Amino acid sequence: MTLASVAVQQRVRSLYTSVDFGRKWQLVHEAVTPNRFYWSVTGLDVESDLIHLEANTADGRAQYVTCRAQSCSEANRHYPFSGYIETNSLVVQDDYMFIQVTSAGRAWYYVSYKREHFARIKLPKYSLPKDMHIISTDEGQVFAAVQEWNQNDTYNIYISDPQGIHFTLALENVRASQGLGGNSMIDLYEVAGVKGMLIANRKLENQVKTYITYNKGRDWRLLQAPTTDLEGNSIHCVLPFCSLHLQLQMSENPYLSGSIITKSSAPGVIVATGNIGSELSYNNVGMFISSDAGNSWRQVRARDKGVEGDYSPLFSSIICPSLFAMSAIFEEEHNVWFLDKGGALLAVKQPTVPTRHLWVSFDEGRQWDRHSFSIVPLFVDGVLVEPGIDNQIMTFFGHFSHRSEWQLIKIDYKSLFSKRCTDGDYQTWHLHNKGEPCVMGQKQIYKKRRPASSCMLGPGYSRVLSSEPCICRAHDFECDYGYERSGDGNCSPSFWYNPATVSRSCSHEQNYLNSTGYRKVAANNCTKGVNDMYTARRQKCPNRAPHGLQLSTSEGKLTAPLHSNVTFLVQLQEGSRPASGSHISMRRLEEMSPAAFH
Repeated sequence: MTLASVAVQQRVRSLYTSVDFGRKWQLVHEAVTPNRFYWSVTGLDVESDLIHLEANTADGRAQYVTCRAQSCSEANRHYPFSGYIETNSLVVQDDYMFIQVTSAGRAWYYVSYKREHFARIKLPKYSLPKDMHIISTDEGQVFAAVQEWNQNDTYNIYISDPQGIHFTLALENVRASQGLGGNSMIDLYEVAGVKGMLIANRKLENQVKTYITYNKGRDWRLLQAPTTDLEGNSIHCVLPFCSLHLQLQMSENPYLSGSIITKSSAPGVIVATGNIGSELSYNNVGMFISSDAGNSWRQVRARDKGVEGDYSPLFSSIICPSLFAMSAIFEEEHNVWFLDKGGALLAVKQPTVPTRHLWVSFDEGRQWDRHSFSIVPLFVDGVLVEPGIDNQIMTFFGHFSHRSEWQLIKIDYKSLFSKRCTDGDYQTWHLHNKGEPCVMGQKQIYKKRRPASSCMLGPGYSRVLSSEPCICRAHDFECDYGYERSGDGNCSPSFWYNPATVSRSCSHEQNYLNSTGYRKVAANNCTKGVNDMYTARRQKCPNRAPHGLQLSTSEGKLTAPLHSNVTFLVQLQEGSRPASGSHISMRRLEEMSPAAFH
């Protein structure tokens, strides 16, 4: 087993590795930028123990270095990018590697796809970025947040082609904030379990509103607010003047949930803190849940049943939580986790408030049961849900007061379930987008536990019942690089882009992709339909007439002494070089001697 650790030694951060579970450590490289080292990616890197790292030089610059964990001497080091890079810019993620280079005061960003040579990332020509963050690289596409020269607290979201080179705009002015460590936190959340679904907070005219997309940023819309309040009264909230807005902050503590949570094993279930109104607010907030992938929402009310039971006096032992009867609303902010492969929800108050209770729901948040887990109120610093197919153990850790030691409480929640689920305990659910059954080019049917069942999901439980591709339609395609959507919904060339330049840049007898102005949304599974109409066509490079001929000699002159060897330089600005000829006349006094060069 190989372990890695960054250690501080004489004010220089050094990277060490161990192959014997930490008994002995070997120096890999000195002066490594913290958190800028990456292990090899299976299927891309030949050596399984290869390390990608960002190393700092003595003069304060940085380099991209690769070497093997146990053999990283200077002779065994490689430099995939020959020049210097910006400090804290190296990112190695899935099929991609990213670096930043500053030249003439401007930031340039480079990408390597599947370990090929680095290529400069191409944003729209009007873009003058001063900062870039890689958000996601899954499903064969890059999501990047770019801060333009005139932005301070917002970023623009761009999406790439499969190679990560050509980026198109997906959403402007997404809100950003500073995290505890000074890092930029972008208000963009990728919903787990539903491919292509993202939620973002966008700032427009000093108002922040929440938007949702079901096709990886091609189309965005506001969230529909709940139709009734907690008392069952109708809510008069009409789009676009009023909608539901969600807080999208991710927790910097890995053992707390943050303000929004989803899970791949519970597709369609979203739990988030938010408010109803004209804009995002931190007043009058509540907990909201969607069971149908964001199409409809309801506010959480906690209703409990049962009677209070006994406590175990040993906090370190496994205890069965006891029920406590009451009815309440989640007025304070809570952290939420998924239990039982996403089949149940657990809610606990934020660590700033001590508590003796937790809440559990078996029907996707419609009803909550309160359980006691401690005699003394505990500041819950985190919850660890133990992994494993048949493991129903969760561990609370926290402190009774700010002066007390940490406490650990293990809870076996298996007794909360009545039985193992059988076929009769499930119901079907069709994924959709406001009634449209084709999402990301396919129809998907899931099975869920019925709300009235408090059974435990089996070890072989699978949520997807069926999945079939849809016929391709226009909404399965986004605008290609250099194109933008016009008022009629079609993709037209942007003001800065000339489609003819693509064919001009290729050579005779070669091929190029002639874009239709569209490209299929990455990971979209649609077939047939308009697929051939919108897909780029591979064509031969055309013959072009010569233009912009420049003639010179290697000496930079157009004259030469008699009987001397002269090297002529013929430069052609445009034209198919193999099919173009140049006729040069050389004159000596009144005599003319023609010569043709090809």
